[in-house]
Amino acid sequence: MLTTKKIVSQAISSALLVSVLAPVTASAFADAGSAKVDFRLRHESVSQDNALKDADALTLRTTLTYTTPSVGNFSGVVEFEDSRVVFGMDDYNNTLGMNTDYSVIADPETTELDQGFVQYSNAGFNAKVGRQVITLDNHRFVGHVGWRQDKQTFDAATLAYSGIDDLTMQYSYITQRNRIFAEQRDLDSKDHLINVGYKTSIGTLTGYGYLLDEDEGITKTYDTWGIRFAGKSSGEALSFLYTGEYATQSTEINGADFDADYFLIEGGVVFSGITAKVGYEVLGSDNGAYGFSTPLATLHKFNGWTDQFLGTPAQGLEDAYIALSGKVLSGNWLVAYHDFSADDGTDLIDDFGSEWDAQYTVAFAKHYSAGVKVGLYQEGDNATGKVDTDKVWFWLGAKF
Repeated sequence: MLTTKKIVSQAISSALLVSVLAPVTASAFADAGSAKVDFRLRHESVSQDNALKDADALTLRTTLTYTTPSVGNFSGVVEFEDSRVVFGMDDYNNTLGMNTDYSVIADPETTELDQGFVQYSNAGFNAKVGRQVITLDNHRFVGHVGWRQDKQTFDAATLAYSGIDDLTMQYSYITQRNRIFAEQRDLDSKDHLINVGYKTSIGTLTGYGYLLDEDEGITKTYDTWGIRFAGKSSGEALSFLYTGEYATQSTEINGADFDADYFLIEGGVVFSGITAKVGYEVLGSDNGAYGFSTPLATLHKFNGWTDQFLGTPAQGLEDAYIALSGKVLSGNWLVAYHDFSADDGTDLIDDFGSEWDAQYTVAFAKHYSAGVKVGLYQEGDNATGKVDTDKVWFWLGAKF
């Protein structure tokens, strides 16, 4: 059910679009903008070693996007997204109270305004107001969660500048997080996102500050400051990849204060069409009472595809991983292994298990794509509450 604030928010987004479209003259419509449609039909199955029933979902996501012509450096975008169960295959917990005796597949049925914003662009400066996608760096702290059928967007104002060689600067103020669970679980917020990057000959150095504030019955604030460096050393036969990142976080949850750190080091090599990576990521703990949190992230991208760690355990999380990827039969393949442990463990909670992931994707006939993906998680210590979990996906996509 829509709240008054959500109705007002969507009305404002629509009004802003009208303010851009209204001045467009008949001659300007010679360039009538562009329209796109995107379909993704996906089957997901989940099997867990617990009392929950195995879950199966067949859903179709349809996205319609229209971008207006640019008039006086102003333009607008409106995008609607719909996710539907197909052929009645809805044997799953959709996170909104349906079939709670089944395992979770976080793809509820929904139809909503996914994006609706106006923007001004000129000489490297861009200002955007309205409902929008915001992604920063590798999505570890801010992303769109595009893997799910209802992707994450934000009601926000964003200022970005790239008019100086090799320098990028972006600031966003978010008033609502439109999350992946349909409108019922969107969150009001007062979030400030600051991201500054400088490109060098050996990689990009980025500094950031993400100051998050939500108040939905439980007051939560997350102040995160960090620095990241990522680059690639290219050669004819051999290339090297390297990433290092560190962040510190101060959090208040209903008056209780916590501090935790984040650390990532990753190295890789590209040879004969194969990319091999090895990494070590730590989401730190505050003495076993709180784990480093990234509530705006594309979480599915990190720490295994079975989504065991969408919330960081209070003991923190260490993820040592290796990944291989390449091309075969006109498609792309990837295999990864993760070993999970606690950052601040105890005798009972230290081993968080391990996971194998594999994926194959292919694009064909210009407009179409397909893929298969598997995640196999093996539990660690019993006291962690984790259980063996298998997830399998098949999908077919089309874009026009």
